[in-house]
Amino acid sequence: MSLKKTVERIRNLKVQGAESVAKEAVKSLKEVVKLSKAKNVSGILADVYHAKNLLFLSRPTEPCMRNALNYVLHDLDYDNPVELANAVCLKVDDVLERFDKNQKIIAQIGSKKIVNGTVVFTHCHSSTILEILKEAKKQGKKFEVHNTETRPLYQGRITAKEVAKLGIPVTHFVDAAARFALKKADLMLIGADAITTEGKVINKIGSELYAEIANKYDIPVYVCADSWKFDTETVFGYEENIEKRKGNEIWKNPPKGVTVNNFAFEKVNPSLISGIISEFGIYKPHIFIQEIKANNKWMFRKHLF
Repeated sequence: MSLKKTVERIRNLKVQGAESVAKEAVKSLKEVVKLSKAKNVSGILADVYHAKNLLFLSRPTEPCMRNALNYVLHDLDYDNPVELANAVCLKVDDVLERFDKNQKIIAQIGSKKIVNGTVVFTHCHSSTILEILKEAKKQGKKFEVHNTETRPLYQGRITAKEVAKLGIPVTHFVDAAARFALKKADLMLIGADAITTEGKVINKIGSELYAEIANKYDIPVYVCADSWKFDTETVFGYEENIEKRKGNEIWKNPPKGVTVNNFAFEKVNPSLISGIISEFGIYKPHIFIQEIKANNKWMFRKHLF
């Protein structure tokens, strides 16, 4: 798939989920390298860095994509253009393999939180949550899922369909009925689009509201995410950019005088989070940040930003 097509698909939400976005983005680097007409190393690097910049601009709240692209492009110290091109392709393969491996690890850990009779509440759409549910089902556990529609683009319907295909009972609620869905739940599992250095989790709008309700009813809230969801830019003082989408996604032709607010994400306070389930295990947000710094030191090289 061409770089232009990939950028359009990411921008227009044709690709759902932060990890899926990251995978599509790094795959496009292979195509850029293969189609590059450059005859030397500097020319190929110019092409891939141009591609990186376009992909960065495609969605603002996507540190997972940024980390994946930065991983592919760091330490590319080659004098031979063929070796450079091969190295980029191999690193793309490494990223894809890493995501798949880590998702299986997270699924194994997260599935232990589900027992027979558990009612799991989830919001929006997360491939990681689906893998956890799939793993728990594979282990023979009998449980059910409550999920929200996730307006205005109804990503929750994707979740409901995929959960039903797994043979897991699922009840679909309108967003405004989330309190009813949570009151009968035992566990809240959500994904993450970004995690800041203060341990705040950025996820689909509504996530903090539902986490507050869950805390009121003593329902544990677990964020399930690959460590590459961490936004390294927040370490250097930058604020994670919360994507605000066009109002016509909510109301195509609002009357004059009506302003439509369409924030796509919101921050979940770390005090509301029981733990972050990642490939490192289950940790409170502040400990999770320490684990990231210890295990992904390459992320913090300032020249990447």
